[in-house]
Amino acid sequence: MFQSNNQIVLHAKALASQDSSSLKHVGQNNSSMFGSDENNEMQNREICKAQSVFDNSKKLQDDLQMLGRSIKQHEDNIKSIKNQKNRLDDSILDMQVALGKFHSSNLPMTENEDLSHIKSEDETVEHILQHEKSAAGILCQLKTRHGTQAFNIPLTKDVLGIVATLGKVDDDSLSRRLSEYLGMETMMAVVCKTYDGVKALETYEKDGSIVTGSGLHGLGASIGRPLSGRFLVICLEHLRPYVGEFIANDPQRRLDLLKPKLQNGESPPGFLGFAVNMISVDSMNLYCLTTTGHGLRETLFYSLFSRLQVYRTRADMLEALPLISDGALSLDGGIIRSTGVFSLGNKKDLDVKFPKSSRRSNLPEKYFETEDRMKDMKWKKERILEDMQREQGLLDLAKFNYEIKKQEFVKFLAQSSSYATQHHTQAGRDRSTLS
Repeated sequence: MFQSNNQIVLHAKALASQDSSSLKHVGQNNSSMFGSDENNEMQNREICKAQSVFDNSKKLQDDLQMLGRSIKQHEDNIKSIKNQKNRLDDSILDMQVALGKFHSSNLPMTENEDLSHIKSEDETVEHILQHEKSAAGILCQLKTRHGTQAFNIPLTKDVLGIVATLGKVDDDSLSRRLSEYLGMETMMAVVCKTYDGVKALETYEKDGSIVTGSGLHGLGASIGRPLSGRFLVICLEHLRPYVGEFIANDPQRRLDLLKPKLQNGESPPGFLGFAVNMISVDSMNLYCLTTTGHGLRETLFYSLFSRLQVYRTRADMLEALPLISDGALSLDGGIIRSTGVFSLGNKKDLDVKFPKSSRRSNLPEKYFETEDRMKDMKWKKERILEDMQREQGLLDLAKFNYEIKKQEFVKFLAQSSSYATQHHTQAGRDRSTLS
């Protein structure tokens, strides 16, 4: 590319020099033949034209050289970014191998525990699939058919999952109470990382009506599950995250929340903890899901539960009423939505609840340190890929502008060549007349 550009530039310089020289020669012949003011004015006009040709040629050359440097700069940037990505890929692979070896040699899991964990997840998905015309049901059906590739298509690539599938709970009673507290609509909510992902799920006509042939509506129709009714979508980057400290050396990165205390300094009887910390989050979602580096616990689950307290019994919860500021629930069915707002009546078990968590209490601290570093590297890789995409866009734009400018330059050279030829011919005629 750049070699042909230099050839064009050299040709343009020669042409401009030749054109200027020929015009001056014509002007000198005309002046010697007539010597009048009119011919002097004609000579000046021709010189100005020659200067204009030279100036235009130089400007086009400068523009091409500037665009060429811009292309080279973006290509160098992309090369550097690719090198960074390759180094991260190698480090991530090494860590994955190390973690895999650890699991195979040091972490035997009983068959019953493994099957129980998997069965619980399958049951949650099966219950979601029964809601055929829901957004959650459509996305789960898509994942069931296409596996992890389901969330790589443009429509769903920013979808993290469904609320009910993004957290796990050790105790079945707690899972049922948390699900009841959130309600079916929230448990079935779609979670997106960014607002662009939210916008991709639904588009609108100019009059505000929904375009049923695109977004999640179009996807549902294409797999025989037409979407019906409203559905919640939660955007992580628009949530106000928890900004406090985390419990030190906790592999689950639980929030360091101030526990309720009686006057004697002890926790109230029956207090089990905060709901936001009783949710187990998969390691891949603990870190760096948002551009600001926040994970799922301090964004999604903190937004849903805040400082919701969990008690063993309703009686324990009511005894601790003066210490409850952001709501509470008990394993036997008691619910306080917020200060002064009580949920009475019989408890209701939802069919969609959080699945059972997989216990990993035997894992050493070193394992989690390696896992944390790997998650951090994956987050950095995502940022690098965004930088590469941005640089590629700038490179494509620079190449496009370069081609446009080159065509403009070639057209200018053709016109200048024709213009110079005409004046060479005229100069020859003038010399013939003088002789």
